[in-house]
Amino acid sequence: MKKFKVGYTSGVYDMFHIGHLNILERAKDMCDTLVVGVTTDSLCFSRKNKYPIICESDRKSIVKAIRYVDKVVDQADMDKFSMVKSLGADAVFVGSDWKGTPAWDKYEREFAEIGCTVVYLDHTDGISSTILRDKINKH
Repeated sequence: MKKFKVGYTSGVYDMFHIGHLNILERAKDMCDTLVVGVTTDSLCFSRKNKYPIICESDRKSIVKAIRYVDKVVDQADMDKFSMVKSLGADAVFVGSDWKGTPAWDKYEREFAEIGCTVVYLDHTDGISSTILRDKINKH
């Protein structure tokens, strides 16, 4: 039996790459059911003032096709607490680059109150959507 029953993670998953796959695989290794929130185009625009390169429906289709993913949901806002509560998640998986930040310190405290653990997963060095965009723009 795996350590957690329901795990949740979220992201934009624009230009899906090996770093995304690594996070999903490691998360699934620790939970029975992995639910993945895919950031909506409108939320991405409101947060970053730009739309993803790959549209929301295509990004959701890509993530759904990954064998480690049991369910895909829209991440339409940044209210992670409500999402975790509604899913009954007992684990939230996030990249280790968020560890120790004020936002995630707060999430850790909030999630602990409802029996949910934050698990920080190592970032895959040398790859990110930003790196891919920079490479594309240079060519």
